[in-house]
Amino acid sequence: MRKKPSFARSGGTPAPTHNRPARTGIRPALFYGMFALLLTGNALTATALLLTPDIARLFSGQTDELIDAYEDRLAQLRVEVDRLHSRSYAQAGDINLQLQELSQQQEVLLEQHQLVRLLVDKADQLGIETAALAPPAGEFTIAAPLTASGNPDVDATAVAIAQMMGETQFAMSAISEAAISRTDSIVAELSNIGIRIALPEGELAGMGGPLLPAAGVMTGTGMIDDANAVMTALVRYQAARESIESAPVHMPISGNFRQSSGFGNRKDPFSGGRAFHSGLDFAAPSGSIVYSAATGIVTFVGTRSGYGNVVEVTHSSGLVSRYAHLSGFLSKEGQAVTTGTPIAKVGSTGRSTGPHLHFEVRKGDAPLDPIKYLNAGKRLLGLMG
Repeated sequence: MRKKPSFARSGGTPAPTHNRPARTGIRPALFYGMFALLLTGNALTATALLLTPDIARLFSGQTDELIDAYEDRLAQLRVEVDRLHSRSYAQAGDINLQLQELSQQQEVLLEQHQLVRLLVDKADQLGIETAALAPPAGEFTIAAPLTASGNPDVDATAVAIAQMMGETQFAMSAISEAAISRTDSIVAELSNIGIRIALPEGELAGMGGPLLPAAGVMTGTGMIDDANAVMTALVRYQAARESIESAPVHMPISGNFRQSSGFGNRKDPFSGGRAFHSGLDFAAPSGSIVYSAATGIVTFVGTRSGYGNVVEVTHSSGLVSRYAHLSGFLSKEGQAVTTGTPIAKVGSTGRSTGPHLHFEVRKGDAPLDPIKYLNAGKRLLGLMG
């Protein structure tokens, strides 16, 4: 059998079959490893960039849905940190140490988020609209990695964790500031109409010890202290809100009515001379419902000279609200009432020219101008949304 001829170079010389240098190239394992590393780094960077919109949506009212989504991201970070631990390059001393730090920060972040969730729920119950508490755009954008490992996976994960910790810390601070501001406004408004309120002072303030360098800003103890401070601010705000209910600052009538006479000196409708009017008159159809202007105890139901049928409610602030010229009673002495409880009906009994409600606010035997209280009530209701 004849042998097949080998391929020859130009000129007829047979091509040599030995001493040819071996070709070099990228090994498949190295290529796929680099590709996976790049893909993971990009994914983590994208995750970090998406965090700020999440916190903004959280504070725009979508509380439950966004908190659940935020917890999903926490779970993803946990999986990512665990995956980084399992990679072969984690055997290097510096990277392994960084991964341990990331694991600790991730656990602190989870605890921090759980505290924020409780505080957000409490703020929602008190009517603090969280739409205004979102961090400014770019507030927590981190351009450079927080670590110097040179590994995209480790650096991107560190950025994501740091950004989420910053955002949750911002949330706690924003809730606290909103609660403190509203509490101060309520205290000032009530103080202007002569009502002093007692607010809980929180924990005892005694402390001391040598001045030592800080061990870290995100320790578990520090985080809990911050959360307790926010909760104290919310509790004080709740007490301030409740104090509004004991102040006669709410309208005692609704529906079809108009203010027909104010507080102070006026022309008397019967004598035509100047006379002092001790309250506000609201002209309304006979039988219209009269409501308690604040929480309190009904301390008088009956008739008084010139007033006709009267109901009086004593409030914990020490003030008394009086409702006169009534056509009927819907309450009885000793009854506990809240703001808006129906207590009587509009009428024209006593010294009256027609159906209307005569409304007074009294401190002891002295009548006070009710319009100051009702105007304060409007401002307070606007403050609380």
